[in-house]
Amino acid sequence: MVKVIDLDQLFNKYIEDFVYSNIGKLKPEDIENKIPEFYVKFGDEKLKELDGATPNEYYKQFSATELIECLKAHLEQGVSVSDFLCEGIVDCKEGIDALADALKQTEDEEFILYAMNMLGVEGGKQCADRYLEFIDWDYSQSVRELATEMLAEFASLVKEKVIAKYYESPEDKKVYYTEILSNTCGDDRVFEILTTELIAHQDNIPLYAGYVSKFGDDRAIPLLTEIIEREDITYADFEELRFAIEALGGSYDKKRNFTADKTYKKIKGEKIKNLKV
Repeated sequence: MVKVIDLDQLFNKYIEDFVYSNIGKLKPEDIENKIPEFYVKFGDEKLKELDGATPNEYYKQFSATELIECLKAHLEQGVSVSDFLCEGIVDCKEGIDALADALKQTEDEEFILYAMNMLGVEGGKQCADRYLEFIDWDYSQSVRELATEMLAEFASLVKEKVIAKYYESPEDKKVYYTEILSNTCGDDRVFEILTTELIAHQDNIPLYAGYVSKFGDDRAIPLLTEIIEREDITYADFEELRFAIEALGGSYDKKRNFTADKTYKKIKGEKIKNLKV
């Protein structure tokens, strides 16, 4: 049975012992900068708490299923999950497949977040339908956002399903599908979705102009130009729109007066302040 143990706490003790034995030899900032290096060395330390094994060795003794159950036990008991345990699962021969199976069967959101991060892009492809459920169903925003981020990494593979979801979903879910679709290219249906969303959400131009820009279709330049021409445009939105136009190969050089805009005044004030310094 895999031990449920707080290796991060043991690592902190390892650092404390090192600091105590090197009082006056190293500055605090030197020690802080070497934390990643110390963590690597700690991985090769034999620990009595691990029956004499090192953190790097210990988890290699167990199956992926046993390690995943250990991860769940850590979460249930509120024990810190170490990188060594996560790496042990991912590096295990059946680790990715076992993680994908576990993810499809659990409703525990903390485990879901860990699993999605460990699965990465390639492992996540096995769970694409589950990720869409995370967006579709009553999961927390953090789960939805991470599922969206992961799906965006292989958006072309799920494009047809995402387009269907977009048209079936309520307004508050469409932003997730819009983000995923912005990572595809060369599809008139997606172009229509992205431009429609930009028109509908001119209260959040940076987000939706960014989606249009990422998609990379220069047919959006006239729409972006029409919006940037609005008299009531803010300086922040103006800059985002100009960036999007330029990213698509266009340009916008018309002089505009934003001296009354709070964001403009703040930015200009900071520039003047920095010049004086």
